[in-house]
Amino acid sequence: MIQFSEHNPLVYTVKNLCKVCYTCVRECPVKAIRILNGQADIIASRCIACGNCVKVCSQHAKAYYRSMDAVKAMLKKKEKTIACVAPSFPAEFLDMTDYKVFVGMLRALGFNYVVEVSFGADLVAKAYEKVFTNAEAKSIITSDCPAIVSYIEQYHPEIVSALAPIASPAMAIAQVAKTIYGADAKIVFIGPCIAKKAESEMFDQVLTFIELRELFESESICRFDVQASDFDPPQAGYGSLFPVNHGLLKSLHLTEGLGKGEVVTAEGKTKFVEAIRNFEEGILANQHLELLCCDGCIHGPGMTKKGDQFLKRKKISEYVEDKMQSINHADWEKNKRRFADLDLSRSFSSSDRRINKPSEERVQEVLKSMGRITPQAILNCGACGYETCESHAAAVVNGLAEVEMCLPYAIERLHESVNELHKTNSKLADTRQALKQSEKLASMGQVSAGIAHELNNPLGIISLYTSLLKEELNADNQLYTDIALINEQAERCKKIVGGLLNFARKNQVKLVETDIVEFVEHSFQSLMLTDMINLRFMHQLKKPLIKIDPDQMMQVLTNLQRNAVEAMSNGGELTIDLTQNKNDLIIKIGDSGSGIAPHNLEKIFTPFFTTKEAGKGTGLGLPLAYGIIKMHKGTIHVKSNNDPKKGSTGTLFTLTIPYTN
Repeated sequence: MIQFSEHNPLVYTVKNLCKVCYTCVRECPVKAIRILNGQADIIASRCIACGNCVKVCSQHAKAYYRSMDAVKAMLKKKEKTIACVAPSFPAEFLDMTDYKVFVGMLRALGFNYVVEVSFGADLVAKAYEKVFTNAEAKSIITSDCPAIVSYIEQYHPEIVSALAPIASPAMAIAQVAKTIYGADAKIVFIGPCIAKKAESEMFDQVLTFIELRELFESESICRFDVQASDFDPPQAGYGSLFPVNHGLLKSLHLTEGLGKGEVVTAEGKTKFVEAIRNFEEGILANQHLELLCCDGCIHGPGMTKKGDQFLKRKKISEYVEDKMQSINHADWEKNKRRFADLDLSRSFSSSDRRINKPSEERVQEVLKSMGRITPQAILNCGACGYETCESHAAAVVNGLAEVEMCLPYAIERLHESVNELHKTNSKLADTRQALKQSEKLASMGQVSAGIAHELNNPLGIISLYTSLLKEELNADNQLYTDIALINEQAERCKKIVGGLLNFARKNQVKLVETDIVEFVEHSFQSLMLTDMINLRFMHQLKKPLIKIDPDQMMQVLTNLQRNAVEAMSNGGELTIDLTQNKNDLIIKIGDSGSGIAPHNLEKIFTPFFTTKEAGKGTGLGLPLAYGIIKMHKGTIHVKSNNDPKKGSTGTLFTLTIPYTN
């Protein structure tokens, strides 16, 4: 018999197949699964080998120890081997109309003898009958299901004494087989149960029906190529009903009840847990319990998923009915009498695997971290695999679960991440646009500086000689007027060239600590406001002092304010708002004017681009402002709307200047 441990587990996780759907957590009645770094790992010391996780895992990430190779090796040694077949085999091999063909296939594998576990069930049923019909007997819990036994030993050790000290049908038939066929015979139990692999040392190996099918396939054994054969003695009777719901009661011709000394049945992971809890609490204190971890052995984890519940039950019933008609009742009764004194006693021991419940404070801390603060936020949706948010939080404290298993929490975090990503993408887009603009302006600046230097000399000469000519001419002379116009336009050209030089220059700022509130108020003096324009100035600064170049920054403010006023030809509101964050001063200059068309927004910082009428703008004001803000290591952004259908029209410039330049 294989000894299973943490290093050699009976049920385990195939980690590269696990998709972390938490289905196994949900289906595990003892929560013997730890989620760590997104992997669902089985805790061998807590596992009762019920196999629920194996049945429900669609990715086949939950597996169990396979005995095929060991059985093959045993059969090749030509040792005396006995196949003990569980009574649920008709529900597994639904396509076989004659059970004798199935027995013939087992013999073809190399088994010397093939016996039915059902006879062991006949003997065990007789032992239970004595208990159930004894009015003085204490309430007991049947011990046929090894997963139920493990569950009580590990998670309800206080009621271990209530387990019936009676061997399981498989253990009983193992004794019978060795008595008849020799103590040196090797016993291989074949059935639907994974937990049987760790039930008793009486079995040399245990095969599930799934493994048996694989063994037939690997050895190329087909039902059409074998000689039909009957089971070896002893013949079995009503014990063949054991694998179906209420199978024990039916084999004893008893019915379920709730009176004193009556038998209550419960099958399945939810019902057996509830029944044991009620038994321990005294609600079912006067009843005997017949419990199965699965919904009957016909739905064990070692069975394939072929066939539905009613078809499987029907196959079992038909098999038992045919058997009871063809059985040699005299031999059956003779064998039952022969083994009536067989020692079917069995003992159990407590092996407490319960984890202490964490403190309420720690549970609340975890709930708070998941955003489950108010009663309304406690959803108990079960998506994490736990029935309640509190039980999930307790599992997190005990190291069995992770906060991220909470689906609502994960969705909230996902939304936050998406929002943060959106903000980051927006900043990245702004930075990319700013970089593109900087590259464009840097290139334009180099060209502009070259042109400006080349034009300065001829413009200076034109201005000089036109001024000399004006002095020699009478003001009434037509030539004087023409020369004056030439001189005026030359001076205008010099101003444009000066603007180009200012735009092109780099790192030429003279920083002076300035009270920005007073500075901005001073900038209003140069504004020409009409009665139709309202000026609104706001500030919420705790730190008004900042180092700037006053002359250059005044150019920026007056330029932006003048543009805003010119955009509101029909009146409106000019708004200047000063705020700050941890590191920066933020100046917002907005207007309710006509706005800037979207296709022009990317061009407004380009030299010589202007939306004003000819002769009313050089197209250097905003590029110059852009350059000055950059020299202050700040940023300038613009938002504008010129479509009344989309909301209020107007433009907002946002200047961000660091306090530390």
